[in-house]
Amino acid sequence: MRSFENYNPIVVALYFLLTSSIIMFSQNPILLLTAFVGAVSYFLIRNRENTLKTHLFFFIIFIILTLINPLTSHNGRTVLFFINDSPITLEATVFGAVSAGIIVTVLYLFKIFSSIMTRDRLLYVFGKLSPKVALILSMGIRYIALFKERTRKIVDSQRALGLYKDDNLLDKIKCDLRVFSILITWALENGIITANSMEARGYGKQRRTHYSLFKFRSADIIILSVTLLCSAVTLTFIFLSKLDFVFYPTIKLDDLNLFSISAYISYGILSLLPTFNEIGEKLKWSYLQSKI
Repeated sequence: MRSFENYNPIVVALYFLLTSSIIMFSQNPILLLTAFVGAVSYFLIRNRENTLKTHLFFFIIFIILTLINPLTSHNGRTVLFFINDSPITLEATVFGAVSAGIIVTVLYLFKIFSSIMTRDRLLYVFGKLSPKVALILSMGIRYIALFKERTRKIVDSQRALGLYKDDNLLDKIKCDLRVFSILITWALENGIITANSMEARGYGKQRRTHYSLFKFRSADIIILSVTLLCSAVTLTFIFLSKLDFVFYPTIKLDDLNLFSISAYISYGILSLLPTFNEIGEKLKWSYLQSKI
């Protein structure tokens, strides 16, 4: 057994694509809760320290997005209270909470995805499908880190020269605009240098080959099979309207039956698959260490 992030990048990318797609296209709160538990539990396993700011930021996003819907939409029969003669309904509040929960859960998933899928993994996934897209994507991700580092250096140099002042809002805006102008100039010059370098090395002249350390192993096939099977079961029952959840005019969840229970169990396995894998990995290592 391996850590989930060490599986083949295609398997990992397909897992996150299917997991996030299911909850984005289904507003079922049970599926949402399952996905949220799976995303947060795996996030906590991977990031045991310095996560308070992340959780607080996502919680603030959740509260803001939850409040927006009942304040702007007054649909629903169950009125909780009035604000300036505008009714705040239970149905609109629940709909806002579910929508906000979907966004926050997807943010957790993409945060984990971005930490796992490094540049070489993205190149492996997209390289065979479209080498040019893979190159642009990897360069774009690379420039995010470069922009952050270059911005820090520009601000430090401006401070050393006494040109960066943040005593008041107006001065700070002027200084930030100057930093932004310098950063854009540097980015354009660096882009020209990169293009000339690639042309000098013969990029695009002929078909290129690439070496990769990633291979499909039996464990990858098992994880991929579980992912596809659980996703297929869940998506099938979603398209068959077996997991419908009605918000308006009153909240109504379809009665539980064999189909819906099968879908919930399948998506539960899918959502918690990385967590189960990590727990199994830790138990295995603990057992082997106890035998030493």
